[in-house]
Amino acid sequence: KGFFTDTSICIGCKACEVACKEWNHVPADPDPQLLASSYDNTGGLGANTWRHVAFVEQDADRIRQARSSGRALVDLGMPGVGPPSARVNPAGAGSTAGPGPAGGDLHDAATLGPPVSSGVPGDSPADTTPPDTPEFRWLMSSDVCKHCTHAGCLDVCPTGALFRTEFGTVVVQDDVCNGCGTCVAGCPFGVIERRADGTAGPGEQRPQQEHLRESGIAQKCTLCYDRLTDGQTPACAQTCPTESIKFGDHEDMVTTARERVAQLHEQGMTEARLYGANELDGVGGTGSVFLLLDEPEVYGLPPDPRVPTADLPQMFARAGVAAAGMLATAAVAFLGRRR
Repeated sequence: KGFFTDTSICIGCKACEVACKEWNHVPADPDPQLLASSYDNTGGLGANTWRHVAFVEQDADRIRQARSSGRALVDLGMPGVGPPSARVNPAGAGSTAGPGPAGGDLHDAATLGPPVSSGVPGDSPADTTPPDTPEFRWLMSSDVCKHCTHAGCLDVCPTGALFRTEFGTVVVQDDVCNGCGTCVAGCPFGVIERRADGTAGPGEQRPQQEHLRESGIAQKCTLCYDRLTDGQTPACAQTCPTESIKFGDHEDMVTTARERVAQLHEQGMTEARLYGANELDGVGGTGSVFLLLDEPEVYGLPPDPRVPTADLPQMFARAGVAAAGMLATAAVAFLGRRR
């Protein structure tokens, strides 16, 4: 299971944040306030914020840069600009996905044919001209734990507090976590965090509430594991009024995301791209796939996330080969000396 977050239709209402906190009894941030750089009062993901809506303000110059970088991805093989009827596939075969930059994925290049007319007398060919660049826009994106295929937090946990569920998600067991914080350093996205105080801000004294998780242990999104086991949709996806957050089988989410990217490209929004759908990246792909309208760094996402633990099998294999070679060399030297 997984999410597909379409940032192109996110309105920044933060309903997902509120629903997440209410359902999972996540405490309020100790000192919520508007940040100097954004209309945002949470700042980023953490122990007390399992869903975070980012607000990014852009002017016309930045929008043009985003579309230029998007067109570069199109040249590398992303879906082309123009209506499907104007596309010609010389091979006559379906497109296949391959690895791409910025944690996204690439498709076979779609060759644009000549302008297509509807056949009606006096009708002009289909207009594939990109839309005018607006003078200003907001980019809003609801971020969440990625539930990576190669989850660094899970790999380095010394107590086994993190485990992969039957839904493919990664969850923290509160009663097993010892609060060592090793998982915090193992996450390339900066998602997981130790909760310093689950009930009060600095200097405040409030009674411990039983429904709140213990302080001092690691906390992050569980993808509403309790709701999944009951056949329900995660609270954030259930609440989203624009359906910017979609939930379902991972393969279906990736397919939906690719179709949406192609649709936006047809509308001339060449800046649209996928993030997290590349199974060959440093985390083996993520359970949370995003449609972005600019580079990942603009949204606070790493362009090429990677966990060292993903290479552990190869590292162990190479170490074993090296050790065997050293032993063989030592044996040959020893036997040769005896002769």
